Amino acid sequence: MGIGATAGAAAVGGIALTANASTGSTSSSADDGLVFDPDACTKLTTTVTDTEGTEHAVTYHFWKALTYVSKPVDATYQSLIVSAPVEIDGTAVDASNAPILLANSVGGYMPSSVADATGVGAGGMGGGGGAPGGVPTGSAAPSAPAASNANENTNATGAATSSNQLLALAAGYVVIEPGARGRTLKNSSGEYYGTAPAAIVDLKAAVRYIKSNKGRIPGNVERIVSAGTSAGGALSSLLGASGDSPIYDKLLKEIGAADASDAVFAVGAWCPITDLEHADGAYEWNWGTNALGTGKQVDQAVSKELRSQFAEYQASLKLRGLNGFGALTARNYDAYLVKQYLEPSATAYLAALPDSARAAYLAENTFITWKNGKAAFTWDGFLTHVGARKKTAPAFDAFDLSAGENNLFGAGTTETRHFTAYSAKNDSTGLSTKRVASDIPAGLDRMNPMYHLVEKVNGKRSKHWWIRLGTNDTDTSHVISANLAAAAAKLGDDVNHLYYWDQGHGANTDPGDFITWIAEVTGHKKAGKK
Repeated sequence: MGIGATAGAAAVGGIALTANASTGSTSSSADDGLVFDPDACTKLTTTVTDTEGTEHAVTYHFWKALTYVSKPVDATYQSLIVSAPVEIDGTAVDASNAPILLANSVGGYMPSSVADATGVGAGGMGGGGGAPGGVPTGSAAPSAPAASNANENTNATGAATSSNQLLALAAGYVVIEPGARGRTLKNSSGEYYGTAPAAIVDLKAAVRYIKSNKGRIPGNVERIVSAGTSAGGALSSLLGASGDSPIYDKLLKEIGAADASDAVFAVGAWCPITDLEHADGAYEWNWGTNALGTGKQVDQAVSKELRSQFAEYQASLKLRGLNGFGALTARNYDAYLVKQYLEPSATAYLAALPDSARAAYLAENTFITWKNGKAAFTWDGFLTHVGARKKTAPAFDAFDLSAGENNLFGAGTTETRHFTAYSAKNDSTGLSTKRVASDIPAGLDRMNPMYHLVEKVNGKRSKHWWIRLGTNDTDTSHVISANLAAAAAKLGDDVNHLYYWDQGHGANTDPGDFITWIAEVTGHKKAGKK
Protein backbone atom coordinates (compact mmCIF):
# COMPACT_ATOMS: atom_id res chain seq x y z
CA MET A 1 0.00 0.00 0.00
CA GLY A 2 1.44 3.37 -1.00
CA ILE A 3 -0.96 5.30 1.19
CA GLY A 4 0.08 5.42 4.80
CA ALA A 5 -3.39 6.24 6.05
CA THR A 6 -5.74 3.33 6.46
CA ALA A 7 -9.33 3.68 7.37
CA GLY A 8 -10.26 3.23 10.96
CA ALA A 9 -12.50 4.42 13.74
CA ALA A 10 -11.95 8.04 14.75
CA ALA A 11 -10.00 8.57 17.93
CA VAL A 12 -11.42 10.79 20.62
CA GLY A 13 -8.28 12.83 21.13
CA GLY A 14 -8.99 14.17 24.59
CA ILE A 15 -12.66 14.93 24.11
CA ALA A 16 -15.30 13.37 26.32
CA LEU A 17 -18.43 13.06 24.24
CA THR A 18 -21.91 11.97 25.24
CA ALA A 19 -24.81 12.93 23.03
CA ASN A 20 -28.42 12.25 23.87
CA ALA A 21 -31.53 13.46 22.09
CA SER A 22 -33.71 15.83 24.06
CA THR A 23 -37.48 15.61 24.17
CA GLY A 24 -37.81 18.86 22.25
CA SER A 25 -36.62 17.64 18.90
CA THR A 26 -38.38 18.30 15.62
CA SER A 27 -38.99 15.80 12.87
CA SER A 28 -37.38 15.93 9.45
CA SER A 29 -39.27 17.66 6.67
CA ALA A 30 -40.10 16.22 3.29
CA ASP A 31 -37.41 16.19 0.63
CA ASP A 32 -37.04 19.70 -0.75
CA GLY A 33 -34.15 18.94 -3.07
CA LEU A 34 -31.14 21.09 -2.19
CA VAL A 35 -33.03 23.46 0.10
CA PHE A 36 -31.88 23.20 3.69
CA ASP A 37 -34.74 22.94 6.20
CA PRO A 38 -33.79 24.89 9.35
CA ASP A 39 -36.48 23.13 11.38
CA ALA A 40 -35.57 19.53 10.52
CA CYS A 41 -33.16 19.13 13.41
CA THR A 42 -32.79 17.27 16.67
CA LYS A 43 -31.59 18.90 19.89
CA LEU A 44 -28.66 17.07 21.47
CA THR A 45 -26.49 17.58 24.52
CA THR A 46 -22.80 16.81 24.83
CA THR A 47 -19.92 17.36 27.22
CA VAL A 48 -16.71 18.65 25.66
CA THR A 49 -13.47 18.64 27.61
CA ASP A 50 -11.24 21.46 26.37
CA THR A 51 -7.46 21.48 26.09
CA GLU A 52 -7.11 22.74 29.67
CA GLY A 53 -9.17 19.83 30.99
CA THR A 54 -12.29 21.91 31.65
CA GLU A 55 -15.64 20.36 30.81
CA HIS A 56 -18.24 22.35 28.91
CA ALA A 57 -21.91 21.47 28.55
CA VAL A 58 -22.99 22.07 24.96
CA THR A 59 -26.52 21.90 23.60
CA TYR A 60 -26.72 21.89 19.84
CA HIS A 61 -29.06 21.41 16.94
CA PHE A 62 -28.17 18.44 14.78
CA TRP A 63 -29.28 17.75 11.22
CA LYS A 64 -28.93 14.12 10.15
CA ALA A 65 -27.42 13.14 6.81
CA LEU A 66 -28.54 15.52 4.06
CA THR A 67 -27.80 14.70 0.43
CA TYR A 68 -25.92 17.67 -1.00
CA VAL A 69 -26.38 16.98 -4.73
CA SER A 70 -29.53 16.51 -6.78
CA LYS A 71 -28.15 13.64 -8.90
CA PRO A 72 -26.17 11.56 -6.40
CA VAL A 73 -24.06 8.68 -7.61
CA ASP A 74 -24.26 7.27 -4.09
CA ALA A 75 -26.09 9.25 -1.42
CA THR A 76 -24.48 7.08 1.27
CA TYR A 77 -21.35 9.13 0.71
CA GLN A 78 -22.66 12.30 -0.93
CA SER A 79 -24.33 13.63 2.21
CA LEU A 80 -23.38 15.82 5.14
CA ILE A 81 -24.33 16.43 8.76
CA VAL A 82 -24.70 19.81 10.47
CA SER A 83 -24.20 20.70 14.14
CA ALA A 84 -24.90 24.20 15.47
CA PRO A 85 -24.54 25.19 19.14
CA VAL A 86 -27.48 26.88 20.85
CA GLU A 87 -26.30 26.85 24.47
CA ILE A 88 -22.84 26.58 26.00
CA ASP A 89 -22.41 26.22 29.76
CA GLY A 90 -25.95 27.44 30.33
CA THR A 91 -25.60 30.54 28.16
CA ALA A 92 -27.68 30.78 25.00
CA VAL A 93 -25.64 31.49 21.89
CA ASP A 94 -26.49 32.60 18.38
CA ALA A 95 -24.31 30.80 15.83
CA SER A 96 -26.05 32.29 12.79
CA ASN A 97 -22.94 34.27 11.88
CA ALA A 98 -20.29 31.95 13.35
CA PRO A 99 -17.45 30.40 11.32
CA ILE A 100 -18.23 27.04 9.75
CA LEU A 101 -15.73 24.22 10.28
CA LEU A 102 -16.05 21.89 7.29
CA ALA A 103 -14.34 18.77 8.62
CA ASN A 104 -13.88 15.82 6.28
CA SER A 105 -12.98 12.38 7.64
CA VAL A 106 -11.18 11.01 4.58
CA GLY A 107 -8.15 8.78 5.16
CA GLY A 108 -6.21 6.94 2.48
CA TYR A 109 -8.45 8.41 -0.22
CA MET A 110 -11.02 5.86 0.94
CA PRO A 111 -14.79 6.47 1.02
CA SER A 112 -16.18 8.35 4.03
CA SER A 113 -19.78 8.41 5.14
CA VAL A 114 -21.95 10.27 7.65
CA ALA A 115 -25.08 8.34 6.65
CA ASP A 116 -25.44 6.68 10.04
CA ALA A 117 -24.08 9.52 12.16
CA THR A 118 -26.23 10.56 15.12
CA GLY A 119 -24.08 13.31 16.57
CA VAL A 120 -21.20 15.72 16.04
CA GLY A 121 -17.76 14.26 15.36
CA ALA A 122 -19.15 11.02 14.00
CA GLY A 123 -18.00 11.14 10.40
CA GLY A 124 -16.75 7.63 9.64
CA MET A 125 -14.70 5.76 7.11
CA GLY A 126 -16.10 3.25 4.71
CA GLY A 127 -14.42 0.73 2.47
CA GLY A 128 -11.32 0.24 4.58
CA GLY A 129 -9.97 -1.05 7.85
CA GLY A 130 -12.14 -3.89 9.02
CA ALA A 131 -15.11 -2.88 6.90
CA PRO A 132 -15.77 -4.49 3.52
CA GLY A 133 -15.21 -2.30 0.48
CA GLY A 134 -17.92 0.28 0.09
CA VAL A 135 -19.52 -0.27 3.48
CA PRO A 136 -19.92 2.96 5.48
CA THR A 137 -19.02 3.00 9.16
CA GLY A 138 -20.49 5.77 11.26
CA SER A 139 -21.13 5.95 14.94
CA ALA A 140 -22.90 8.26 17.34
CA ALA A 141 -19.72 8.86 19.27
CA PRO A 142 -16.08 7.80 19.03
CA SER A 143 -15.36 4.81 21.22
CA ALA A 144 -11.61 5.13 21.72
CA PRO A 145 -10.44 5.96 25.25
CA ALA A 146 -10.05 9.68 25.85
CA ALA A 147 -6.67 11.20 26.55
CA SER A 148 -6.37 13.60 29.48
CA ASN A 149 -5.79 16.57 27.21
CA ALA A 150 -7.07 17.33 23.73
CA ASN A 151 -3.68 18.80 22.86
CA GLU A 152 -2.27 15.28 23.00
CA ASN A 153 -4.42 14.06 20.14
CA THR A 154 -2.76 11.62 17.75
CA ASN A 155 -4.51 9.36 15.28
CA ALA A 156 -2.09 6.90 13.76
CA THR A 157 -4.50 5.87 10.99
CA GLY A 158 -4.37 9.29 9.39
CA ALA A 159 -8.15 9.61 9.17
CA ALA A 160 -9.72 12.58 10.88
CA THR A 161 -10.13 12.70 14.62
CA SER A 162 -13.04 14.42 16.30
CA SER A 163 -11.10 16.90 18.47
CA ASN A 164 -11.38 19.77 15.99
CA GLN A 165 -15.12 19.30 15.54
CA LEU A 166 -15.90 19.09 19.24
CA LEU A 167 -13.67 21.98 20.26
CA ALA A 168 -15.16 24.07 17.46
CA LEU A 169 -18.68 23.34 18.64
CA ALA A 170 -17.75 24.29 22.21
CA ALA A 171 -16.27 27.54 20.89
CA GLY A 172 -19.60 28.45 19.33
CA TYR A 173 -18.78 27.52 15.73
CA VAL A 174 -20.99 25.59 13.34
CA VAL A 175 -19.59 22.18 12.41
CA ILE A 176 -20.45 20.56 9.07
CA GLU A 177 -19.08 17.11 8.25
CA PRO A 178 -19.36 15.92 4.63
CA GLY A 179 -19.01 12.40 3.36
CA ALA A 180 -17.29 11.75 0.04
CA ARG A 181 -16.80 8.94 -2.43
CA GLY A 182 -13.51 7.06 -2.31
CA ARG A 183 -11.27 4.90 -4.43
CA THR A 184 -12.57 1.43 -3.45
CA LEU A 185 -16.22 1.96 -4.37
CA LYS A 186 -17.43 -0.34 -7.15
CA ASN A 187 -20.87 -0.85 -8.67
CA SER A 188 -22.56 -4.08 -9.73
CA SER A 189 -20.93 -3.83 -13.17
CA GLY A 190 -17.49 -3.76 -11.61
CA GLU A 191 -16.92 -0.08 -12.36
CA TYR A 192 -15.04 2.10 -9.88
CA TYR A 193 -17.04 5.24 -9.16
CA GLY A 194 -15.04 6.80 -6.33
CA THR A 195 -11.62 7.14 -7.94
CA ALA A 196 -10.04 10.53 -8.68
CA PRO A 197 -11.34 13.16 -8.81
CA ALA A 198 -14.60 12.02 -7.18
CA ALA A 199 -13.67 13.00 -3.62
CA ILE A 200 -12.74 16.61 -4.40
CA VAL A 201 -15.78 16.99 -6.65
CA ASP A 202 -17.97 15.81 -3.78
CA LEU A 203 -16.38 18.19 -1.27
CA LYS A 204 -16.85 21.06 -3.69
CA ALA A 205 -20.49 20.08 -4.11
CA ALA A 206 -20.87 20.11 -0.33
CA VAL A 207 -19.52 23.66 -0.19
CA ARG A 208 -21.89 24.70 -2.98
CA TYR A 209 -24.80 23.22 -1.04
CA ILE A 210 -23.82 25.19 2.04
CA LYS A 211 -23.40 28.47 0.16
CA SER A 212 -26.61 28.03 -1.81
CA ASN A 213 -28.44 27.83 1.52
CA LYS A 214 -27.18 31.14 2.89
CA GLY A 215 -29.69 32.46 5.41
CA ARG A 216 -31.17 28.99 5.96
CA ILE A 217 -28.19 26.94 7.10
CA PRO A 218 -26.57 28.11 10.35
CA GLY A 219 -23.22 29.87 10.25
CA ASN A 220 -21.45 32.39 8.04
CA VAL A 221 -21.16 30.72 4.64
CA GLU A 222 -18.42 33.18 3.66
CA ARG A 223 -16.26 31.96 6.55
CA ILE A 224 -15.94 28.24 5.81
CA VAL A 225 -12.76 26.66 7.19
CA SER A 226 -11.91 23.31 5.59
CA ALA A 227 -10.09 20.70 7.71
CA GLY A 228 -8.73 17.21 7.09
CA THR A 229 -5.91 14.79 7.84
CA SER A 230 -3.63 12.75 5.54
CA ALA A 231 -5.53 12.25 2.26
CA GLY A 232 -8.20 14.39 3.93
CA GLY A 233 -5.52 17.03 4.51
CA ALA A 234 -4.63 16.87 0.84
CA LEU A 235 -8.29 17.29 -0.09
CA SER A 236 -8.66 20.16 2.39
CA SER A 237 -5.67 21.88 0.78
CA LEU A 238 -7.04 21.21 -2.67
CA LEU A 239 -10.46 22.54 -1.72
CA GLY A 240 -8.79 25.74 -0.53
CA ALA A 241 -6.48 26.12 -3.51
CA SER A 242 -9.03 25.34 -6.23
CA GLY A 243 -12.03 27.47 -5.23
CA ASP A 244 -14.33 28.07 -8.22
CA SER A 245 -11.83 26.61 -10.69
CA PRO A 246 -13.63 25.86 -13.97
CA ILE A 247 -11.81 22.53 -14.45
CA TYR A 248 -14.39 20.85 -12.18
CA ASP A 249 -17.53 22.47 -13.61
CA LYS A 250 -18.56 19.63 -15.93
CA LEU A 251 -18.17 17.03 -13.18
CA LEU A 252 -20.11 19.13 -10.67
CA LYS A 253 -22.92 19.60 -13.15
CA GLU A 254 -23.12 15.86 -13.76
CA ILE A 255 -23.92 15.16 -10.10
CA GLY A 256 -26.34 18.07 -9.76
CA ALA A 257 -24.26 20.35 -7.55
CA ALA A 258 -25.90 23.59 -6.48
CA ASP A 259 -25.30 26.70 -8.58
CA ALA A 260 -23.05 28.50 -6.11
CA SER A 261 -19.41 29.18 -5.29
CA ASP A 262 -17.22 26.36 -3.95
CA ALA A 263 -14.49 28.66 -2.60
CA VAL A 264 -13.64 28.31 1.09
CA PHE A 265 -12.16 30.96 3.38
CA ALA A 266 -9.38 29.05 5.14
CA VAL A 267 -7.64 25.67 5.23
CA GLY A 268 -6.53 23.34 8.01
CA ALA A 269 -4.36 20.50 6.68
CA TRP A 270 -2.62 17.83 8.74
CA CYS A 271 0.07 15.66 7.11
CA PRO A 272 -1.33 16.16 3.60
CA ILE A 273 -0.65 13.27 1.19
CA THR A 274 -0.61 15.34 -1.98
CA ASP A 275 1.36 16.44 -5.08
CA LEU A 276 1.20 12.79 -6.03
CA GLU A 277 2.86 13.06 -9.44
CA HIS A 278 6.03 14.31 -7.72
CA ALA A 279 5.65 12.48 -4.41
CA ASP A 280 7.92 9.55 -5.37
CA GLY A 281 10.86 11.84 -6.07
CA ALA A 282 10.23 13.94 -2.97
CA TYR A 283 10.04 10.80 -0.84
CA GLU A 284 13.38 9.50 -2.06
CA TRP A 285 15.03 12.90 -1.59
CA ASN A 286 13.79 12.87 2.01
CA TRP A 287 14.04 9.22 3.07
CA GLY A 288 16.13 7.57 0.34
CA THR A 289 19.08 6.74 2.61
CA ASN A 290 16.89 5.33 5.39
CA ALA A 291 16.34 1.57 5.40
CA LEU A 292 12.96 -0.11 5.65
CA GLY A 293 11.75 -1.47 8.98
CA THR A 294 13.16 -4.85 7.99
CA GLY A 295 16.61 -3.29 7.76
CA LYS A 296 16.66 -3.75 3.98
CA GLN A 297 17.56 -0.85 1.69
CA VAL A 298 15.34 -0.04 -1.28
CA ASP A 299 16.77 -0.24 -4.78
CA GLN A 300 19.25 2.64 -4.67
CA ALA A 301 19.35 2.98 -8.46
CA VAL A 302 15.61 3.66 -8.46
CA SER A 303 15.97 5.95 -5.46
CA LYS A 304 18.75 7.94 -7.15
CA GLU A 305 16.78 8.39 -10.36
CA LEU A 306 13.72 9.56 -8.45
CA ARG A 307 15.84 12.01 -6.44
CA SER A 308 17.11 13.45 -9.70
CA GLN A 309 13.53 13.93 -10.88
CA PHE A 310 12.72 15.75 -7.65
CA ALA A 311 15.67 18.12 -8.10
CA GLU A 312 14.39 19.07 -11.54
CA TYR A 313 10.84 19.53 -10.26
CA GLN A 314 11.90 21.60 -7.26
CA ALA A 315 13.92 23.94 -9.48
CA SER A 316 10.91 24.42 -11.76
CA LEU A 317 8.73 25.63 -8.88
CA LYS A 318 10.91 28.70 -8.26
CA LEU A 319 9.84 28.81 -4.62
CA ARG A 320 11.53 30.73 -1.83
CA GLY A 321 11.72 29.64 1.77
CA LEU A 322 9.86 31.43 4.53
CA ASN A 323 11.54 34.10 6.64
CA GLY A 324 13.90 35.21 3.89
CA PHE A 325 15.63 31.88 3.38
CA GLY A 326 16.01 32.31 -0.38
CA ALA A 327 15.47 29.95 -3.32
CA LEU A 328 14.47 26.40 -2.37
CA THR A 329 16.40 23.73 -4.26
CA ALA A 330 17.16 20.07 -3.78
CA ARG A 331 20.65 21.08 -2.65
CA ASN A 332 19.58 23.32 0.22
CA TYR A 333 16.17 21.98 1.20
CA ASP A 334 17.67 19.91 4.02
CA ALA A 335 19.20 23.04 5.58
CA TYR A 336 15.88 24.83 5.15
CA LEU A 337 13.87 22.10 6.85
CA VAL A 338 16.30 21.99 9.75
CA LYS A 339 16.33 25.76 10.25
CA GLN A 340 12.69 26.59 9.52
CA TYR A 341 10.87 23.60 11.00
CA LEU A 342 12.89 20.89 12.71
CA GLU A 343 15.08 22.80 15.15
CA PRO A 344 12.23 25.11 16.22
CA SER A 345 10.03 22.03 16.72
CA ALA A 346 12.64 20.29 18.87
CA THR A 347 13.29 23.51 20.78
CA ALA A 348 9.62 23.97 21.63
CA TYR A 349 9.33 20.34 22.71
CA LEU A 350 12.43 20.38 24.90
CA ALA A 351 11.71 23.79 26.42
CA ALA A 352 8.35 22.53 27.63
CA LEU A 353 9.88 19.57 29.48
CA PRO A 354 10.85 19.66 33.15
CA ASP A 355 14.61 20.00 33.59
CA SER A 356 15.09 16.36 34.57
CA ALA A 357 13.05 15.05 31.64
CA ARG A 358 14.91 17.33 29.23
CA ALA A 359 18.25 16.11 30.52
CA ALA A 360 17.15 12.50 30.14
CA TYR A 361 15.93 13.10 26.58
CA LEU A 362 19.17 14.81 25.57
CA ALA A 363 21.17 11.99 27.12
CA GLU A 364 19.29 9.50 24.94
CA ASN A 365 19.44 11.69 21.82
CA THR A 366 23.00 12.88 21.61
CA PHE A 367 22.60 14.15 18.04
CA ILE A 368 20.94 17.25 19.56
CA THR A 369 23.03 20.08 20.95
CA TRP A 370 21.14 22.12 23.57
CA LYS A 371 22.58 25.58 24.13
CA ASN A 372 21.01 28.81 25.40
CA GLY A 373 17.57 27.21 25.32
CA LYS A 374 17.76 26.14 21.67
CA ALA A 375 18.17 22.79 19.93
CA ALA A 376 20.62 22.31 17.07
CA PHE A 377 21.46 19.27 14.96
CA THR A 378 22.32 18.13 11.44
CA TRP A 379 20.02 16.75 8.79
CA ASP A 380 21.86 13.43 8.84
CA GLY A 381 21.45 13.27 12.61
CA PHE A 382 17.75 13.87 12.23
CA LEU A 383 17.37 11.12 9.61
CA THR A 384 19.14 8.66 11.88
CA HIS A 385 16.89 9.70 14.77
CA VAL A 386 13.72 9.04 12.75
CA GLY A 387 15.01 5.65 11.65
CA ALA A 388 13.10 3.37 9.30
CA ARG A 389 11.23 4.65 6.29
CA LYS A 390 7.70 3.34 5.89
CA LYS A 391 7.48 2.84 2.14
CA THR A 392 9.46 1.15 -0.58
CA ALA A 393 10.47 2.74 -3.88
CA PRO A 394 8.58 4.07 -5.68
CA ALA A 395 6.39 4.91 -2.70
CA PHE A 396 3.26 6.07 -4.49
CA ASP A 397 3.22 4.88 -8.11
CA ALA A 398 4.43 1.33 -7.54
CA PHE A 399 5.95 -0.56 -10.44
CA ASP A 400 3.64 -3.46 -9.61
CA LEU A 401 0.55 -1.22 -9.23
CA SER A 402 0.22 -2.22 -5.56
CA ALA A 403 0.03 1.25 -4.01
CA GLY A 404 -3.25 2.73 -2.88
CA GLU A 405 -2.62 5.70 -5.17
CA ASN A 406 -2.59 3.34 -8.15
CA ASN A 407 -6.17 2.49 -7.17
CA LEU A 408 -6.96 6.21 -6.74
CA PHE A 409 -6.28 6.69 -10.44
CA GLY A 410 -8.17 3.61 -11.54
CA ALA A 411 -10.95 4.09 -14.09
CA GLY A 412 -13.92 2.13 -15.34
CA THR A 413 -13.38 -1.53 -14.48
CA THR A 414 -9.62 -1.05 -14.25
CA GLU A 415 -8.74 -1.10 -10.55
CA THR A 416 -5.23 0.35 -10.72
CA ARG A 417 -3.28 2.50 -13.16
CA HIS A 418 0.09 4.21 -13.35
CA PHE A 419 0.04 7.99 -13.14
CA THR A 420 3.72 8.85 -13.66
CA ALA A 421 5.73 8.30 -16.82
CA TYR A 422 8.62 6.80 -14.85
CA SER A 423 6.59 4.05 -13.20
CA ALA A 424 4.64 3.33 -16.37
CA LYS A 425 7.94 2.86 -18.21
CA ASN A 426 9.13 0.51 -15.48
CA ASP A 427 5.85 -1.37 -15.04
CA SER A 428 6.39 -4.89 -13.74
CA THR A 429 2.88 -6.27 -14.26
CA GLY A 430 3.15 -6.97 -17.97
CA LEU A 431 1.00 -4.11 -19.26
CA SER A 432 0.91 -3.84 -23.05
CA THR A 433 1.63 -0.11 -22.96
CA LYS A 434 4.38 1.67 -21.06
CA ARG A 435 2.65 5.05 -21.07
CA VAL A 436 0.15 6.70 -18.77
CA ALA A 437 -3.42 6.99 -20.04
CA SER A 438 -4.34 10.18 -21.88
CA ASP A 439 -6.75 11.34 -19.17
CA ILE A 440 -4.17 11.12 -16.37
CA PRO A 441 -2.57 14.60 -16.73
CA ALA A 442 -5.91 16.39 -16.36
CA GLY A 443 -6.79 14.06 -13.48
CA LEU A 444 -3.56 14.95 -11.70
CA ASP A 445 -4.27 18.67 -12.07
CA ARG A 446 -7.68 18.17 -10.49
CA MET A 447 -6.08 16.40 -7.51
CA ASN A 448 -3.10 18.68 -6.82
CA PRO A 449 -3.31 22.00 -4.93
CA MET A 450 0.09 22.98 -6.36
CA TYR A 451 -1.51 23.21 -9.81
CA HIS A 452 -3.76 25.98 -8.51
CA LEU A 453 -0.99 27.72 -6.56
CA VAL A 454 1.86 27.53 -9.08
CA GLU A 455 0.88 26.46 -12.60
CA LYS A 456 -2.46 28.25 -12.91
CA VAL A 457 -2.67 30.61 -9.95
CA ASN A 458 -6.22 30.78 -8.67
CA GLY A 459 -7.45 34.14 -7.42
CA LYS A 460 -10.40 32.51 -5.65
CA ARG A 461 -8.17 30.36 -3.43
CA SER A 462 -8.18 30.45 0.36
CA LYS A 463 -5.83 33.10 1.74
CA HIS A 464 -5.31 31.48 5.16
CA TRP A 465 -3.42 28.20 5.71
CA TRP A 466 -2.90 26.12 8.83
CA ILE A 467 -0.54 23.22 7.99
CA ARG A 468 0.84 20.63 10.40
CA LEU A 469 3.12 17.58 10.15
CA GLY A 470 4.81 15.20 12.60
CA THR A 471 8.60 15.15 12.32
CA ASN A 472 8.63 11.33 12.42
CA ASP A 473 6.01 10.98 9.69
CA THR A 474 7.50 8.88 6.89
CA ASP A 475 4.20 8.43 5.05
CA THR A 476 5.30 11.19 2.70
CA SER A 477 8.15 13.67 2.30
CA HIS A 478 8.48 16.70 4.58
CA VAL A 479 8.91 18.86 1.49
CA ILE A 480 5.32 18.20 0.39
CA SER A 481 3.80 20.34 3.14
CA ALA A 482 6.74 22.76 3.09
CA ASN A 483 6.29 23.36 -0.65
CA LEU A 484 2.57 23.90 -0.10
CA ALA A 485 3.36 26.49 2.57
CA ALA A 486 6.01 28.19 0.43
CA ALA A 487 3.73 28.35 -2.61
CA ALA A 488 0.92 29.96 -0.60
CA ALA A 489 3.31 32.38 1.10
CA LYS A 490 4.78 33.39 -2.27
CA LEU A 491 1.28 34.52 -3.28
CA GLY A 492 1.03 36.65 -0.15
CA ASP A 493 -1.25 34.31 1.78
CA ASP A 494 -1.25 33.95 5.57
CA VAL A 495 0.59 30.71 6.39
CA ASN A 496 0.83 29.06 9.81
CA HIS A 497 2.98 25.94 9.34
CA LEU A 498 4.62 23.98 12.15
CA TYR A 499 5.98 20.47 12.73
CA TYR A 500 5.20 18.35 15.79
CA TRP A 501 8.41 16.95 17.30
CA ASP A 502 8.66 13.16 17.49
CA GLN A 503 5.07 12.75 16.26
CA GLY A 504 3.99 10.38 13.50
CA HIS A 505 1.32 10.37 10.86
CA GLY A 506 -2.04 11.86 11.86
CA ALA A 507 -0.78 13.90 14.81
CA ASN A 508 -2.77 16.94 15.94
CA THR A 509 -1.18 18.11 19.19
CA ASP A 510 -2.47 21.69 19.20
CA PRO A 511 -6.18 21.57 18.26
CA GLY A 512 -6.98 24.31 20.78
CA ASP A 513 -4.61 26.64 18.95
CA PHE A 514 -6.34 25.80 15.67
CA ILE A 515 -9.71 26.81 17.11
CA THR A 516 -8.20 30.11 18.31
CA TRP A 517 -6.64 30.63 14.88
CA ILE A 518 -10.03 30.23 13.22
CA ALA A 519 -11.41 33.05 15.37
CA GLU A 520 -8.44 35.25 14.50
CA VAL A 521 -8.48 34.80 10.72
CA THR A 522 -12.26 34.98 10.40
CA GLY A 523 -12.60 37.95 12.73
CA HIS A 524 -15.13 36.04 14.80
CA LYS A 525 -16.39 37.47 18.06
CA LYS A 526 -17.78 35.09 20.64
CA ALA A 527 -21.45 34.33 20.08
CA GLY A 528 -23.60 36.58 22.23
CA LYS A 529 -26.71 35.83 24.21
CA LYS A 530 -29.98 35.44 22.35
